[in-house]
Amino acid sequence: MGELLSATKNGSVRHLFFRNNARTCLPEIEGAACLPKIFKQEIWGGPAPGKLKYLTAIEDPITCTKLPPGCCQSHSYSHTYPKHFLIMADTYTHTFDTPLYKGAVTLNTKLFINGKWVDPVVKATTDIINPATGKVLTKVAIGSSKDIDLAVAAAHNAYYTTWGLRCPGTTRGKLLNKLADLVEQHFDEFAALEALDAGKALEIVKHIDIPVTIAALRHYAGWADKVTGKVLETNENKVAYTRREPYGVVGAIVPWNVSTMMMAMKLGPALATGNTVVLKPSELTPLTALRLADLINEAGFPPGVVNMVNGYGDPVGEALTLHPGITKVSFTGSVGVGRKVMRAAAESNLKDVTLELGGKCPTIIFEDADLEQAVKWAVHGVYFNNGQSCINGSRIYVQDAIYDDFLARFTQASKEMAAATGDPFTQGMQLGPLISQTQFNRVLKYIEEGKKDGATVHLGGGRHGKEGYFIEPTIFTNTKPNMSIVRDEIFGPVSVIVKFTTEQEVIEAANDTSYGLATHLFSADISRALRVTNMMEAGTVWVNSVIAPDVNVPFGGYKQSGIGREFGEGGIDAYTQVKSVHVNIGARL
Repeated sequence: MGELLSATKNGSVRHLFFRNNARTCLPEIEGAACLPKIFKQEIWGGPAPGKLKYLTAIEDPITCTKLPPGCCQSHSYSHTYPKHFLIMADTYTHTFDTPLYKGAVTLNTKLFINGKWVDPVVKATTDIINPATGKVLTKVAIGSSKDIDLAVAAAHNAYYTTWGLRCPGTTRGKLLNKLADLVEQHFDEFAALEALDAGKALEIVKHIDIPVTIAALRHYAGWADKVTGKVLETNENKVAYTRREPYGVVGAIVPWNVSTMMMAMKLGPALATGNTVVLKPSELTPLTALRLADLINEAGFPPGVVNMVNGYGDPVGEALTLHPGITKVSFTGSVGVGRKVMRAAAESNLKDVTLELGGKCPTIIFEDADLEQAVKWAVHGVYFNNGQSCINGSRIYVQDAIYDDFLARFTQASKEMAAATGDPFTQGMQLGPLISQTQFNRVLKYIEEGKKDGATVHLGGGRHGKEGYFIEPTIFTNTKPNMSIVRDEIFGPVSVIVKFTTEQEVIEAANDTSYGLATHLFSADISRALRVTNMMEAGTVWVNSVIAPDVNVPFGGYKQSGIGREFGEGGIDAYTQVKSVHVNIGARL
């Protein structure tokens, strides 16, 4: 079950799927589409008989009697059906038969609005590509501004009837915990789907992405009944206090690189504080979102509390950020799109925004650092998530006394990473493909720019393998600060290694960027580490580690890396607004 079923007058139908494991009646029809308006004929020859779903004729019908011989036992049929129609199978089932995971996962491919799976108002689909092969996995429905209107209406109704301030925090917490339980019960399914459509090594997804997703949901489940205000001293004639209240309908836009974790980062605090949500998954990696929607129903969330509309930034993301019924938007993605989100928020109803944007994070390694550990962490910092993370430490600054030793060790470790590059479902693989052909071309373009600018390709610099969107681990040396490979967020397995001499020199170099998301630094001297930390223009600093976040510690950026914080209490603050209440207990006019 689950492939796209489509036909036009000059098209073809390649697969039909039936319930109860019955075998297909019409394996292939080339030329004119010959499908019935309503066809419920029992199918013979399968382990159990099944029935084809209704195919609904709409307009401009034509008649056809061309059916494959023997398809429907001895009967012959003449059917009326539309000249043009597009029918999405309700579900997509992917059967995994890999060394690391065997099983079948089924998910719906439509839009999730008001607790139901619905077709988009304007029928449209997009291909979901396996980045490890470059081949189509399935098609999913994508929406338009009209579907955003419906989703916002459903979320608005839920907020004022079954959610928001009408649903106690204890109940919201129980539902979030139930959702976390369900994700945990389906742990392997979520890990496999994330590895499949994002191209991540399954072993790493099971170690990082899904555990963090569950932890974030549980963290905010615990917060749901602990959102408090303050009582403030004013004078003897007044009692003054504050309340933290939800915004109402929140729009959430999730990126493709860590889509499952980001859903939890946004849904967790938004729902815990009483908001309802219209979420746009990435059009490249929607599979875990679609699976999660079914679990949201199973957990018992009222219809309309969470809605998911698949689609492209234009029109779905744009409609979300412009919609007057949405009063808060949380976006994770590029700086360029972040600017569009801010512009739309300003031009519509001055929405509050939380933006987690790009990064070009420095990794600073002082001569007194534990070199063995620094190399291991730096490797993690460059190649984590296939190099596609805004907190990757791709600008590596190494003090001159240990530069040669570090470069030799890091080069060897990168060669080992190259040997562990490949199919995400093969044991021992650590580096997978880039997300798409577009991203693949973009990274290769940056590599070529680095060469033209005079940097040295110390390692890699080309395609890995013949299939999929794999790029070799790539190291540049002999760079200059103004080169694009030093200044721009490449989002691939590409690093630059730069020699420095003094502490002040490296502080200035590390801060010489329009980004300010994170910094990683290594030193055995805690005084130096804290001194440099205080000088870093970044929202997060990891000392003697790289990319080691915790769900209870706020996360966000300085400068063009974003506005606001997610995770921890910062997430609660981001999804609530403060109401001040003044109660007169003695003043008289």
